[in-house]
Amino acid sequence: MQAKAREVYVPPVLQDLRAGTAELHIALEKRLPFFSDALDLNAFMRLMQAYYGFYRPLESALQDSQSIPADFDLAPRLKALTLLKDLQALGMQTQALQDLPICRNLPVIDSSAACLGVLYVLEGATLGGQILRREIAAKLSLEADNGAAFLDIYGAATGRRWREFIEYLGTCSLDADERKSVVAAAQSTFSCFEHWLESQEVLV
Repeated sequence: MQAKAREVYVPPVLQDLRAGTAELHIALEKRLPFFSDALDLNAFMRLMQAYYGFYRPLESALQDSQSIPADFDLAPRLKALTLLKDLQALGMQTQALQDLPICRNLPVIDSSAACLGVLYVLEGATLGGQILRREIAAKLSLEADNGAAFLDIYGAATGRRWREFIEYLGTCSLDADERKSVVAAAQSTFSCFEHWLESQEVLV
């Protein structure tokens, strides 16, 4: 007699997020150039410049929104500064960094639910960075100490940090409308990010 598989509880908001963002996630993933044969050091730098141009204003918007849940610690999950240091390690000078274009078309963050939707996308991207980290190390010989720290920003704690975020999401008391707001913000984050990367001509 086979043992019954243990059922894993999936919070309704996570079910909604997975269903609501799957197509957007897959579509963007197909266009990211990390596995492209054309990705050389210069193309990687341009890609990271575009990432910085999105993460910097989005993280500022999160911090300025006054909508971050009171019991959520955002500071350890901010990534723009690491991207900045990567660009410096890749050879960019201060003035060039200051002149980089910054995305102005960002998801609206007007509630705690919207915050959670944005964070779901950003934290999920960090989890996915583990696969990209190995590819970039093999292809371009870039590691955390010479220009690719962003792809391994949580290091060995990546899996744990993702689980902690998902567990936190599951503890949030959200009604149906708030869950819709979480999903809408996540969808908007994916869309804004793809449109921004497209405008910077770094997608496949």
